[in-house]
Amino acid sequence: MKTSLIHLQGGGIFQGLLSKVQQPNLQNHLVRSVDVKEALRLQQENNFVILDVRPEAEFKEGHPPGAINVQVYRLIKEWTAWDIARRVAFAFFGIFSGTEENPEFLQSVESKLDKTSKIIVACSSGGTMKPTQNLPQGQQSRSLIAAYLLVLNGYTNVFHLEGGLYQWFKEDLPIESEE
Repeated sequence: MKTSLIHLQGGGIFQGLLSKVQQPNLQNHLVRSVDVKEALRLQQENNFVILDVRPEAEFKEGHPPGAINVQVYRLIKEWTAWDIARRVAFAFFGIFSGTEENPEFLQSVESKLDKTSKIIVACSSGGTMKPTQNLPQGQQSRSLIAAYLLVLNGYTNVFHLEGGLYQWFKEDLPIESEE
């Protein structure tokens, strides 16, 4: 069983997120990181919910059984001058499906899970807070950002899926699809 504790801190690659939320609130929160086999065990034996924060299309292709989908980012929806400029900037780099923060993320989670729910947040890659030579703050991911947003908004049992759903699929753990 591989687990580690992540202390939520400011700075580094999360500076953009931290500037939007109150950085002092992060100082005393812990998020436990679990590997995919531990996550499956927790889901099956301890009523943990897997919160898949990937886009809906990816979720429909395949996800852990019983997972709930609330995307933390969504495709750019509006057509204001600013949004058109952002689309052009994404396209310049060959990205034709630009994304933005999902403003309904917390409201959608709150409609599905109460603040004491046992939640394992998952995305494709998982990210990590383990420092490396090239990434002293760890590797950012959608699931880590979502986990931070949840604890900042009063969720008390937030876990993070280390290795993400890529690792879940690679280890041939149970999946279901909606296509």
